[in-house]
Amino acid sequence: MDHPLIDLINQKIRAAEEAGDFDNLEGAGKPLPKDDDPENALINRLIRENGAVPEFVSLSRELRKLRDELAETGDRTRRRDIMKEMSMMEARIELARKGR
Repeated sequence: MDHPLIDLINQKIRAAEEAGDFDNLEGAGKPLPKDDDPENALINRLIRENGAVPEFVSLSRELRKLRDELAETGDRTRRRDIMKEMSMMEARIELARKGR
C-alpha cells in the first residue's frame, strides 16, 4: 500500500526538479560513502549529526567529572559520597556496555 501522500510527495519532487533545486548539489556524480551498517545507516547518521553518544560514553564522562571532583575535594564526608557515586557509575557503565 502506498503512502497516503505519495501523489503530493511526487508532485513536490517534480516541481523541485523543474525549478533546478537538485542541480549542482554537493557530491553530485560521486558515489555514496560506504556504510558498514546499511540497515541502520539513517539512524546512525542522525545520531552522529545530533551529537548523541552511547549511554556508556555519557556515563564515562560523568565518571571523569566525579574523579576530578574527588581529586579537588578535601572533605572526608564528601569524598566518601563521591566514591560511592563512582562505584555506582562504574556498575552502570558496565551494564550499559553489555546492553542491559
